[in-house]
Amino acid sequence: MRRKEKQITRTEDIEEILKQGQVCRLGFAYRNVPYIVPMNYGYQDSALYFHSAPEGRKIDLIRANPLMCFEVDEQVKINKAARACDWGVSFKSVIGTGTARILETPAEKKAGLDIIMAHYSDRSFYYPDEKLAKTTVIQVTIHEMTGKQG
Repeated sequence: MRRKEKQITRTEDIEEILKQGQVCRLGFAYRNVPYIVPMNYGYQDSALYFHSAPEGRKIDLIRANPLMCFEVDEQVKINKAARACDWGVSFKSVIGTGTARILETPAEKKAGLDIIMAHYSDRSFYYPDEKLAKTTVIQVTIHEMTGKQG
């Protein structure tokens, strides 16, 4: 990171951003063509979890190349000023890389969905078998991540 004074180095602080964020942007690459998609997510034990339809571009890209990047930000605030060059942004963000895996068993899917739902609610949920069968749950095991604040 070029601006070391903006780097967040404590793992606990980076994980707090992941716990507080509302949207995770996943970055895919296939044959030198980038693709990014914002998604709801859950975070636990150095892994991110996402849900998806069983078909579509994301699923095709994961099967072609499971390596990906991600970004989560929070507390974004535009700092206005009289002069354009004095404007700025306050924020906290996490950027990282990982490997995606499509969870296969109903037990894995339920566990992943529980992690996602726990990110947004303190309730517990029931997933009907027919809905679970039509839902894809993706686990991204994080390889590395960095935090930044401005």
